[in-house]
Amino acid sequence: MRGLKKKRRIQVILVAVAALAISVGLIGYGMRDGINFFRTPSEVAVTPPPPTEVFRIGGLVLDGSLVRDAGTELHFVVTDGGADIPVRYVGSDAPPDLFDEGTGTVATGSLQDGVFIATELLARHDETYMPAEVIDALEQQGVYRSPTPES
Repeated sequence: MRGLKKKRRIQVILVAVAALAISVGLIGYGMRDGINFFRTPSEVAVTPPPPTEVFRIGGLVLDGSLVRDAGTELHFVVTDGGADIPVRYVGSDAPPDLFDEGTGTVATGSLQDGVFIATELLARHDETYMPAEVIDALEQQGVYRSPTPES
């Protein structure tokens, strides 16, 4: 009797481990297109990702680099102070209203022939907002310093 209980317990544990492994595999498979890694321009310049990889790049829009073409296409350069990456936005939507030179931005897309082809642009939400990842990257480069809270 005791051997049967032990055998049954081992079978239940094995079935639970198998179900957990299958669940994790299915979740990973379902999220494979939804996970976009964030990179700074310096990281992209040092190790360019393959053209098939979709990722996010963030930094400041370099002053004097923004060129608006007909329709929604934009050309600009994103920088973190250590490297500059040219960006071409080809999204179906107009860029955010607050998107402009000298502001923080995060773009989603892929790197092709040294140019980042963006399909989505995010911009600051108000006068002081900048995505946390962009602030961290700019602070590491010494280009940006977080404003001190007023007392």
